[in-house]
Amino acid sequence: MRQACKRFGSMETTVLVALGSNRRHGRHGRPEAVIAAAVSAMARDGLTILAVSRTHATAPIGPGGRRFANAAVAVSSTIPLPALLDVLKVIESNFGRRGGKRWGDRVLDLDIIGAGSVRIASRRLKVPHPCFATRRFVLDPLVEIAPGWRPPGHSATVRQLRFRAMRPKAPA
Repeated sequence: MRQACKRFGSMETTVLVALGSNRRHGRHGRPEAVIAAAVSAMARDGLTILAVSRTHATAPIGPGGRRFANAAVAVSSTIPLPALLDVLKVIESNFGRRGGKRWGDRVLDLDIIGAGSVRIASRRLKVPHPCFATRRFVLDPLVEIAPGWRPPGHSATVRQLRFRAMRPKAPA
C-alpha cells in the first residue's frame, strides 16, 4: 500500500474502510443497498474506489437484534486520515446516522480499518482499528480486497488473521 509522506506533503494513500448497516434507509432501502449507496457517496466525495468486497450478512454483536450487511472498500486519497474520518462521519450523518447506543442498530457505520503501515493513536482515531483482527464481520470482507496486508503491530496478514478468527475456541 502507498503511504502518506508527512515531510514532503500529502501523497496518495490506500485506506481500508469497513462498512456496516442493519437498518433500512428511506431512499436506499435494505441494508445491502445502503452499503452500495455509501460506496457511491464515498466516490462522489472525492475518494477513488480501488476495490469493493461482496456484501456479507452477519449476526450482530452485543444487544442489537437485526442482522448486519457488512463490506469493505479500499480507497485512494490524499486527505490526511483525521480529515478522511470527518468525510466518513458526514456521509454517515447524510444517511441518517445519529449517536446512540454503542452496539445499537444503525443505518450506516463507516470505520477506517487501516492505511498501510500508518499508526495513529489519538482519542478520536485509532489506526489500525484496535478490534478488527478478531471480528469476522470485518475480516471476511477485508480478506477479499487486502488479503496480504500486514497491519502494523501484527505479525500476520489479513488472510492469516481471518484463519485464526475462524478456528473453534477451546472450552474454558
